[in-house]
Amino acid sequence: MLNFFRRKKNATPKPNRIREHSLRRQITDANALNVIEVLNANGFQAYLVGGCVRDALCGVKPKDFDVATDAPLEAVSKLFRRSRIVGRRFPIVHVRFGRDLIEVSTFRQSISDKVVHDDRGMILRDNAFGTLHEDAFRRDFTTNALYYDPGSDEIIDFVDGVKDIEKKRLRFIGDTQTRLAEDPVRMLRAMRFSAKLGFSIDPQILRHAKETAKRLEAVSPARLFDEFLKLFLNGYAEVVWRQLRKTPIANAMFPCCDPNSPLALAAMRNTDERILSGASVTPGFLVAVLLWDDFCARGKDQEALEDDPAFATLKHQQSYVAVPRRFGTFAREVWLIQERLHKRNPRSLDRLVTHKRFRAGYDFLCLQAESDELIAPIADWWTEFQAADESQRQALISQLPKAPRKRRRNRSRRKSTESAQEEGS
Repeated sequence: MLNFFRRKKNATPKPNRIREHSLRRQITDANALNVIEVLNANGFQAYLVGGCVRDALCGVKPKDFDVATDAPLEAVSKLFRRSRIVGRRFPIVHVRFGRDLIEVSTFRQSISDKVVHDDRGMILRDNAFGTLHEDAFRRDFTTNALYYDPGSDEIIDFVDGVKDIEKKRLRFIGDTQTRLAEDPVRMLRAMRFSAKLGFSIDPQILRHAKETAKRLEAVSPARLFDEFLKLFLNGYAEVVWRQLRKTPIANAMFPCCDPNSPLALAAMRNTDERILSGASVTPGFLVAVLLWDDFCARGKDQEALEDDPAFATLKHQQSYVAVPRRFGTFAREVWLIQERLHKRNPRSLDRLVTHKRFRAGYDFLCLQAESDELIAPIADWWTEFQAADESQRQALISQLPKAPRKRRRNRSRRKSTESAQEEGS
């Protein structure tokens, strides 16, 4: 009898199986469905999970499709010709179909000797595989722990994630402090999902912003750059930045940036507008904006520096959010072209307009002009100059203030001085 009650107490929780939804019409990715079909045909459970299910329920077109299965990673890899196991911290399988990539993960559990933590509770490695319900409870947000079975057309929900989507709220599964200790990046994910979906963040999460900002020091700077791209290059950068600057997290990522800078907010808004209009964007431009004040400060004290101020600024940033070289080079070129845009030397205007970073430098100048009345006339001049014909350009050049002429020493006087010195010797 004792064993009976023990089994009953530890019984697997029963999920809600939701059949009234419209996911079948929204989730039509043939490659993801093919992966599930192959796994099912070989005797394995397999479900769509996470963001694709959440986004479809929110009316947002899913972009990335993840599959969760009870198949071991090695078995998944053998079933698909173009696949490989990747990741050391959380090993998964990447299955490729042309340019499309489907991520397949084996069910995991959160409580196991095989889950390795550091002394602050952050997960360093997770090779603890488990069951479907264990996999659900080890995920971060309730809204990300939803599974969709295309075969039965059911949503499997262990944690009331569907109710949280209906209420438009983000909350962790389990203890908030523990979840953030396991992975401080979850705070950034909360802000990203909130901005993307218009969800409110559980106040319990935001209460831990200060300690989470400190914990970000233990996160790889390269990983934080990946998060930087997701935060600011998906069309909701302004909303995210407004959230981040209310917390110490903005300075944990960019310690030399003033979070309340009008330039930073204008750049975020401009990036969103460009994405909405289908124009190209580059992270290098936002890097140039966020590190601009530091570059200027170092430039003023250039005599005390051994390094070029742009190089010194980028080198310092690498310890926080690692900026790849090509984007750092882009930022540096935008910074260096600002002085030339301000000077407007008539002899080099034609070459400047054809410079590969002229347009980015001009956009940068215009953003500064929005909050600096001293820069506004210069930005307006360049706007007119670009739209003008040749005669109009000459007229604009003639209006420029004359640069002070360098004083030259009188050559005859210099020669006589030199002769006197020779006679004296």
